[in-house]
Amino acid sequence: MRTLASADFKALVDSGATLLDVRLPEELEIAALPGAVNIPLNDLPDRIGELNPAAPIAVLCHHGVRSERAARFLERSGFVDVSHLEGGIDAWSLEFDPAVPRY
Repeated sequence: MRTLASADFKALVDSGATLLDVRLPEELEIAALPGAVNIPLNDLPDRIGELNPAAPIAVLCHHGVRSERAARFLERSGFVDVSHLEGGIDAWSLEFDPAVPRY
């Protein structure tokens, strides 16, 4: 698992990685990144089959705690290329795209 800053995370997503957002649906209503697959962290064990374990996965949440947990879970489950966004969507807004609302 890699921990990436916003610019590196964006480059990974732009290269075709699956963007996995593990926040709750109500959080997505406030701030979301286009093209993200939403599987809340608590649902991930039951919905892991929706993801390709051979594809690069880029995980994000609000501040980076849930995305790190999700990334570690994915690695333990056989996913080979997993990264998460350090500081979450909050850092994305501060460091990369201020148009993304902070909450």
